[in-house]
Amino acid sequence: MSKRAYFGTDGIRGQANRFPMTAEVALRVGMAAGKLFMSKDDRRHLVVIGKDTRLSGYMIEPALVAGFTSVGMDVRLLGPMPTPGVAMMTRSLRADLGVMISASHNAYIDNGIKLFGPDGYKLSDEREVEIEALMDQGLADGLAGPTALGRVARVDDSQARYVEIAKATFPRRLSLSGLRVVIDCAHGAAYKVAPVVLYELGAEVVKVGVEPNGSNINEECGSTHPEAMARAVKEYRADIGIALDGDADRLVICDEKGQVVDGDQIMALIAADWARRDKLRGGGVVATVMSNLGLERFLAQRKLTLERTAVGDRAVMVRMREGDFNLGGEQSGHIILSDFSTTGDGLLAALQVLTVLRQSDQPMSALARQFEPVPQKLENVRFLSGKPLENADVIASIAEAEHRLNGSGRLLVRASGTEPLIRIMAEGDDEKLVAQVVREIAGAVKKAAA
Repeated sequence: MSKRAYFGTDGIRGQANRFPMTAEVALRVGMAAGKLFMSKDDRRHLVVIGKDTRLSGYMIEPALVAGFTSVGMDVRLLGPMPTPGVAMMTRSLRADLGVMISASHNAYIDNGIKLFGPDGYKLSDEREVEIEALMDQGLADGLAGPTALGRVARVDDSQARYVEIAKATFPRRLSLSGLRVVIDCAHGAAYKVAPVVLYELGAEVVKVGVEPNGSNINEECGSTHPEAMARAVKEYRADIGIALDGDADRLVICDEKGQVVDGDQIMALIAADWARRDKLRGGGVVATVMSNLGLERFLAQRKLTLERTAVGDRAVMVRMREGDFNLGGEQSGHIILSDFSTTGDGLLAALQVLTVLRQSDQPMSALARQFEPVPQKLENVRFLSGKPLENADVIASIAEAEHRLNGSGRLLVRASGTEPLIRIMAEGDDEKLVAQVVREIAGAVKKAAA
């Protein structure tokens, strides 16, 4: 496949107003994607656009709108909306395309563009390559005539529609009445909808991270900073804490003691519950190479498999569709429940955890640790330029680490697809060895990147 200049592992992402996250690139994306998804019939074609709460959304959104309308596509603006909500609304409104403007868990200075097809799934690599080719081949020949320009309207009830869809995934016979729930929305896309869903299902809701100002998204809050959620749980003596990221497609939770639980434990909890109720399809769970060996052992004890994919929720979703799995996700908290959604949804995953909690007579602390994690060490090394993973010393350091782990653990060293980081992860039963090999590889990468 040809190398892509704009798209990374999860759409286009970068610092706002710097290539590739400029208004010009957004305009070109709108024109190219609009042309690609406009069929030859004479019906009106439609794209829905949602966004999170970043200041730069005010720049990217109108540029995309200009691109789509210039090729004759109608636009529906959803406003602040979780990424999975945009996927849902793309299908619900029978749109030809869905767009989410967000850089997910990144700081507010970044932004991104994610594209969904009419089926609500993220576009394939092949489709993204086609869009890139159109973006760079000159777009003037695809312009609509003066009378065929697209029209733009706001969808006033989009948040209410997502609230109802989310509530419908919670068992009708149950209520959250009597539960005190902390919800941290990271000052992001779910700041309105998530507290409403929990309140309408009966919970007493303690809200954190629900005052976006354009520059505070993910700042010391949300799933990347779970200490804010944990503090609130202890302060308000809540039964459970839920922290979403900026676009609400992932979560972490904590128990009533403030102890944080990652995506692996959440998948284990949901998998065990669904297997008991004969709801789990595919004979197991799909997760990435980052998921803990402890999860694999936990599932194996229940005669369930853990199928591993490359990093990224899109890779997980592809495998889920191939093998008819209905549960998959990432250790970072992207949980995909394909019975309900076409992409990771932090709020829907939280509702499944709350379902288990509600049906149990145990506190969250008794449910949260489904398995004992194998010691795992993760370190991210930032680099400014070059390709550290092609450095001879780094290659030798990785080979030495693999030799020392010698089948008793796993090692994964990779470049991030969304940031200039080298991610180093090792796990194994010997905690000291795991820490040592990560430290040595990180040192080699730092030297190479200096």
